[in-house]
Amino acid sequence: MSGPALHLAVEIDGDGAHPAAWRRAAHAPDQLLAPRRAAGLAAVAENAGFTLVTLDDGVLPPGAAPDPVGRIGAVERAAFVAASTSTVGIAPVVPVTYAEPFHVSSQLASLDHISAGRAGWVVTEEEHPGAARVWGRPPVADAAGRARESGDGVEVARALWDSWEDDAVIRSVATSRYLDRDRLHYVDFTGETYAVKGPAIVPRPPQGQLVVLGRPDRVPAAQLDVALVEGRDPASVAAAAARAGTPRAFAEVEVALDTPDATGTERVAHLERYAPWADRGRLRYVGSAAGLVAVLDELSRQVDGVRLHPLVLDEDLPVLSRLVLPALSERRLTARPLPGTSLRSALGLERPANRFAAAAVQEETR
Repeated sequence: MSGPALHLAVEIDGDGAHPAAWRRAAHAPDQLLAPRRAAGLAAVAENAGFTLVTLDDGVLPPGAAPDPVGRIGAVERAAFVAASTSTVGIAPVVPVTYAEPFHVSSQLASLDHISAGRAGWVVTEEEHPGAARVWGRPPVADAAGRARESGDGVEVARALWDSWEDDAVIRSVATSRYLDRDRLHYVDFTGETYAVKGPAIVPRPPQGQLVVLGRPDRVPAAQLDVALVEGRDPASVAAAAARAGTPRAFAEVEVALDTPDATGTERVAHLERYAPWADRGRLRYVGSAAGLVAVLDELSRQVDGVRLHPLVLDEDLPVLSRLVLPALSERRLTARPLPGTSLRSALGLERPANRFAAAAVQEETR
């Protein structure tokens, strides 16, 4: 674990974790796809002291009739959010089951430049066969195949982020050179289903490597900075975190809090009349803000952070901001990200050396 501070992340896609959350949303339906919706939620999270916001995504619509479906791409929303925030980390969900890792790495590197080093990447999978048809690709039907694509995709992205050394851009007026070509490198990756030569088309990200989050059973632990671990109770979460083998571990926690208008139990019951809140194997808390503070206090001894999935963002996020995060701060369980720091710094992660530059130094010292 990184220290006494419990890092808090919150998922801000759509209207909330429940598929019928839109029925309790405080905004007009046409605002769901407005970019300022995401920016407004991110601003609330930043002002509250969250370390990170995540933005879910997938190539297929996020639901089915009769519920409203649709979303703007997570990377596009993240770029918009990055321009209107200053301290909170921003991590879009980007599956690489079918997407080209070269393009994904370029998009994420650009996001890190836009955010001045506050970008992360949540790696997930495209499990529905319809996603393959959208991409015009053969379906990857088995779990092992999807895990292979995720692992290869992260490996390629990381190599491409290093394909420019930190001082590759020289901007020499005297020699009329913008780049030092000797500081650009081919990655020469050959996987089971594709090959990538490189180098990247975007300079190395400010963080060197973006913070990569994902499930350690889907992405090799060596490729992750933060493992997203699940479990229906704190003991199960603790066991999963101990097995993760990653620098940091975040627990996935779904929350439905008591509000001034209704209890968490009442709110869940109301939405269950329209659709079930699927059990995804995560710890789920329903109740008062004080009770959630106690749960997070317990989890702080087992994990480095928690990613919260609120039942309804418009109802739960204000309670989190007004009652939960201040109480955690009073107990000195959380630390607000400081202006001018990168996401890696906020999480206590070192900026990694460039693999190609490090290899050159080792060769010179032999």
